[in-house]
Amino acid sequence: MTDLPAYRDLPRTPEGGSPVAWGLWGDEDDIGLMNLLTPEKALEGARAVRTGRVFPLDIPLDLVEPAFFGRGRTEHVTEGHLGATEEEPSLGLDDRLDNYYLQSASQWDSLGHVGHAFDRYWNGRTTREVRGGRNTIDHVAARGIATRGVLLDVSAAVAERGGPAAAVAIAADDIEAARVAAGVEIRPGDVLLLHTGYLDWYAAQPPAVRAEQAGGWGVVTTGIAHEESMAEYLWDLHIAAIASDGVAAEVWPIAPEEGPFGFMHQVLIGGFGMMLGELWRTGPLARDCAADGVHDFLLTSAPLPVPRGIGSPANALAIR
Repeated sequence: MTDLPAYRDLPRTPEGGSPVAWGLWGDEDDIGLMNLLTPEKALEGARAVRTGRVFPLDIPLDLVEPAFFGRGRTEHVTEGHLGATEEEPSLGLDDRLDNYYLQSASQWDSLGHVGHAFDRYWNGRTTREVRGGRNTIDHVAARGIATRGVLLDVSAAVAERGGPAAAVAIAADDIEAARVAAGVEIRPGDVLLLHTGYLDWYAAQPPAVRAEQAGGWGVVTTGIAHEESMAEYLWDLHIAAIASDGVAAEVWPIAPEEGPFGFMHQVLIGGFGMMLGELWRTGPLARDCAADGVHDFLLTSAPLPVPRGIGSPANALAIR
């Protein structure tokens, strides 16, 4: 289905209060707006390749240290064959990751990450059903992601209002202004990337500042606004997903007590079936787009096929 209803025509649930797109692809659907990623969209993305320049969108796994939201530190261990110790030579080597949180660096949030309301996830699923494998990342991994990507740079607006480490709310008007300035069209099934400047700022900070940023749930950072106008704008674009270089895609701290739009994860993931990408390395791509004025590209991503996985490293590339 590509002929999607307008935001104003979506039903609302009594539990969440905001509109939902449940049932648009049937009661058994687990991937939501990723259904828009057809072979035609992959070809459309391929037609956006003009220079062949490739931009990896994942940060190093050890860049964010300490990890956000209480996630643990990943330990990388290299092992020699036949029991060789770290100090001994060996014919070959293997390695493993211990205590690896799949959402500790550049990541996708699957439709099992946050519900529209308590115990009500995408398409009306329960927590038990999600733990059993509904709405999880392996459904997307089985298809892969290849589509047209569009990058919009909102970092100047963020900087003017306090910078990426402040609770700067990026409004729908800010995104639209960036789109107009870029001279690019956003089409159904695209993946929208927002460059806020957060990761560029974070990478330049000393350990003490990074530790402050990771202080439990007390994170303060820029992101999309907690406003119904933002929900309406993003839905009516009919994009497949949105990703940014920010910690949570939305402005933080959240304010769920202020109404259904106080925690946009609930609206976008749980209600719309829109996956969120976070901590994507958009800086080099944004600068290259600014240099030649071209803001669309082929976007590919191969989420890890983790059975019943709630999230995944992005494993994303932008090819211009």
